[in-house]
Amino acid sequence: MTQAADTNRLSRPVTAGTDHVLGPPDAPITLVEYGSYACPYCRGANEEVVKLRDRFGARLRYVFRHRPLPGNDLAFRAAEIAEHAENDEQFWGAHVELMTRSPALTQGDLDVVAEALRVPAAGEQAAGRARARVVADDESAVASGVVMTPTFFINGRRYDGPWDETSLGEAMLGSLGHRVHSAAVDFASWAPSTGVLLLLASIAAVILTNSPLGADFEALWRDSLGIVLGGAMFELSLRAWLNDGLLTLFFLVVGLEVKRELTVGRLAGRRSAALPIAAAIGGMVVPPIAYLAIVPSGQWTLGAGVPMPTDTAFAVALIVMLRERVPVELRVFLTAASIVDDIGTILVVALFYSSSLHAAYLLLAAAVFAALVLLNRSGVYRALPYGLLGLALWACVHAGGLHATLAGVLLAMVIPTRRPPNLSALLAQAQSVITAESRRGEQVLRHGPSVPALRALDAIHDRVESPADRLLRSVEPWSSYVVLPLFALANAGLVVHADVFSGREPLALGILAGLVVGKPLGFLLASLAAVRLGLADKPAAYTWSQVAAAGALAGIGFTMSLFIAGQAFPDEADFAASKLAVFGASTLSAIIGVAILWRCGRAANTAASLAPSHPSRSAQRSP
Repeated sequence: MTQAADTNRLSRPVTAGTDHVLGPPDAPITLVEYGSYACPYCRGANEEVVKLRDRFGARLRYVFRHRPLPGNDLAFRAAEIAEHAENDEQFWGAHVELMTRSPALTQGDLDVVAEALRVPAAGEQAAGRARARVVADDESAVASGVVMTPTFFINGRRYDGPWDETSLGEAMLGSLGHRVHSAAVDFASWAPSTGVLLLLASIAAVILTNSPLGADFEALWRDSLGIVLGGAMFELSLRAWLNDGLLTLFFLVVGLEVKRELTVGRLAGRRSAALPIAAAIGGMVVPPIAYLAIVPSGQWTLGAGVPMPTDTAFAVALIVMLRERVPVELRVFLTAASIVDDIGTILVVALFYSSSLHAAYLLLAAAVFAALVLLNRSGVYRALPYGLLGLALWACVHAGGLHATLAGVLLAMVIPTRRPPNLSALLAQAQSVITAESRRGEQVLRHGPSVPALRALDAIHDRVESPADRLLRSVEPWSSYVVLPLFALANAGLVVHADVFSGREPLALGILAGLVVGKPLGFLLASLAAVRLGLADKPAAYTWSQVAAAGALAGIGFTMSLFIAGQAFPDEADFAASKLAVFGASTLSAIIGVAILWRCGRAANTAASLAPSHPSRSAQRSP
């Protein structure tokens, strides 16, 4: 079966003469259903559609398109028979017959409808025309991202909620809650959304800092918040709660992503992982060297880690926005390299940007971590014990003098993963539970599913997804759309004035050299060395120029560069100069990377347009 496209929009607009339509063409609501006559769920949803048509009347235009169950000859044959109708009235009569004749579609149902439509005498031309319409609907379903039947589209947008009349009706009316939810889903599914949100938060921070509200805005982040337990009090500034507390969620997400990539992802195989690992190491080693070559030894030396990190959100967002000019393989390469870069950043923060250490608390942190490992080894899959011990680990790491965000990475290491589940067995069990509940008839309609059934379905749901994957799916949106923008809002603000670099020119030049020159140079040289030494293979899908461009985009340090700068430069003036240098270097790196990729993409498109139209010999040999 052809894989459905990754989209939630209707690929083919509703067209009179091509589609089967019930309702006026100017109706404000259009409901398109992709369904199959052999699908029992489509039969159930058909009753809800009838109710909706009665409820909305002339405000609703209903369209049915075929999506025969894959591998089911009866389903495809039923759709073909319906398409032998000579007009819409005949089609909808056949549609109702096929949807409602018996609890499950049978060959006898097909024979009755085929006889009514005089299919046996229709001839080959009519049969071909009917088959072509079914195939066209099926292809449009795949292009529209349909993966199951029934699938509904409301005014061109896929509806992923419940199929009952109330839920569908609320979505069709476009209630405020549904519109907000739809807009949020659309924005989150847009790949550059995280980068855009970060950029907007950073711009807002700079504007507010340089406005008349600047003093109050800065004072807000310095306000103290504390927790009182008995006679003890734990107090941090609002900025510290964000940088040391909430940012732990970001590091938890990074740790979970690293764990996934090392086990089943792009870094699981040695050959596939070698090139991005080499590029990331080069991109972490060369920038500090470039920085230290310019910055004099002394109080600024600790800032060597500032040009090391890569802001994955911005880098990947720019690649996505270039669309077909950038091969997918290059995005995979840069993302994998960024993950390795994140590991390096975590180690650098833990080793070089921690305060004075306290052995007693660190020993206590080790004991808590040992308890977490014991939970993992004991097969405990509930999130609550890990969450409680994770909070204790965070407190001990913070009190021990290490940067508290390290607790997020340590917690990610012990969140359990499991082997992929036996989906066939789980789906059979779920179907058995649902079938058993359906036999209870009116009792289910009045009181809902039984408690044992709900518990069984909850257990099946828990087994389908590993705890690590479930936690990543739950926490990642909060990290991307709440924690990182708040971090940018709290840390990206700086007062812009003419003498911000006065006396600090070497510091700014060091950061600029590390990010703009050191990153792409380290990326490219380390990648070349790995390939020349036979340690890695470079995919033919992208060129060395595009590898250099990816290295330039990796010079967008931003989020984590600002974080390390905040740890490295306690002096406000030094921190302000480093922030402005990070902004400038990240912007310049983005411009250079996009320019190279744009030029490479244009050259590739030109070469493709000039290439001969006949297939190559290698293509001719392919099956």
